[in-house]
Amino acid sequence: MQTNDILQSAFDPEQFRETGHQLIDLLADHLQAVQGRQNGAIPYLPPAEQAAFWKEDLRSPAGSPIGFFQEVLSRSVQVQHPRYMGHQVCPPAPLAALGSLVDGLLNNGMAVYEMGMAASTIEQEVVKAVARKMGFSEQAGGVLTSGGTLANLTALLAARAIKNQSAAWTVGQQGARFALMVSEEAHYCVDRAVRIMGWGEGGILKIPVDAQFRMRHELLPAYLAKARAEGLEVIAVVGSACSTSTGSFDNLNALADFCAAENLWLHVDGAHGAALALSPQHRQVVSGLERADSVAMDFHKMLLTPVLATALIFREESDSYKTFSQRAQYLWEGQTEQEWYNLAKRTFECTKLMMGVKVYALFRTYGFELWEAYLDRVMENGAHFATLVRAHPDFELAVEPGCNIVCFRYKSPGASLTQLNRLNSAIRQFLLEDGRFYIVQTQLKGHSYLRVTLTNPHTSQEDIEALLTLIASKAPELQEQ
Repeated sequence: MQTNDILQSAFDPEQFRETGHQLIDLLADHLQAVQGRQNGAIPYLPPAEQAAFWKEDLRSPAGSPIGFFQEVLSRSVQVQHPRYMGHQVCPPAPLAALGSLVDGLLNNGMAVYEMGMAASTIEQEVVKAVARKMGFSEQAGGVLTSGGTLANLTALLAARAIKNQSAAWTVGQQGARFALMVSEEAHYCVDRAVRIMGWGEGGILKIPVDAQFRMRHELLPAYLAKARAEGLEVIAVVGSACSTSTGSFDNLNALADFCAAENLWLHVDGAHGAALALSPQHRQVVSGLERADSVAMDFHKMLLTPVLATALIFREESDSYKTFSQRAQYLWEGQTEQEWYNLAKRTFECTKLMMGVKVYALFRTYGFELWEAYLDRVMENGAHFATLVRAHPDFELAVEPGCNIVCFRYKSPGASLTQLNRLNSAIRQFLLEDGRFYIVQTQLKGHSYLRVTLTNPHTSQEDIEALLTLIASKAPELQEQ
């Protein structure tokens, strides 16, 4: 095919229309099939086998793009399947997925206003609306980022700039040894952020947790006094809402009281659980969230949005401009003005996805009621899963769940810790290869537990019962191996 012909073909509107219609039909059929529990939740293949298939596929003559998309669908985790209970990724509402299509075709970079005129203003409205629902005042605001890891790092850089009046951004970090305090069960991205900022291993003070895996906030004064005596300048506390492994929520009001008394920044990693502030039935779980200086919340974990889309909200929107300060004359003339519409002034990302479009499409069409109904359903499923585990003689909970994350294990009387750990790991591997269900596992204080995150609103009581029945029937066989 000649150069002009192939370019014409690649951008031809009618060809796009035809392929697009076929793709939507394919995706709709896929959605219908997985919601009907056809096939399993994960068509697992070892990495070498998966790689061999695609290597061979690339050598084959080019065929229909629909055939390619069909293979991707059949060889991927089925997040929309009601028996997907794995990682903390929700099944996106189809309308939000269509927003991703609009984003992909428009491809507006959004660093500066003229490259994201609609998307920049939509993002502002999304952040402001969600901040109000969380209980923040009109002074709150922020940005959307590509994931909670980036949001947490951005917030902590702002904390350093504000609480220490640090010149690290302009002249490099000198003199002071900074640190923050966080639960020992916090997500590993907080540790990474500390190291990225150059604070080293000593810059993260991990506070022990209680039996429910919540930060023991009563220990904070002693840890702060010890850190100061050792020459550390503690600038922030990071609360978990919730912890990744167990879904445990730190006492945010207690953390806010402590930070106010000690003039420390309070950041809440609410990637998973901060969404509960949008549910009238469950917002008490995150009581005190509105007292934080900054909050990170993932729309793609609990609010029916495709990855990645994270809100980073500051109680005082003006604080969001203090993270970065550098010249980029080709982007904007005013270097120091607080321009909400020039997003590169407040984010790591220069080129950004139009992630606000996906979120805005949902609450413009369905209102906050869609999210409220979803949150109530998955929280109900988490509570019900725990009830069934408690009632089953072969299982036990690791901790009473605080949300839709439940850690449990098969218990074998007389088995040693090593044998019990090995057995539950074997159960998880069996489920992975079997494919009917997808769950994960975690380590809690040396104990192996199975872990579910019930993000699919179509997961039923029968699905949960079927999972427990399958495990209970297979475990004795696995124990003998």
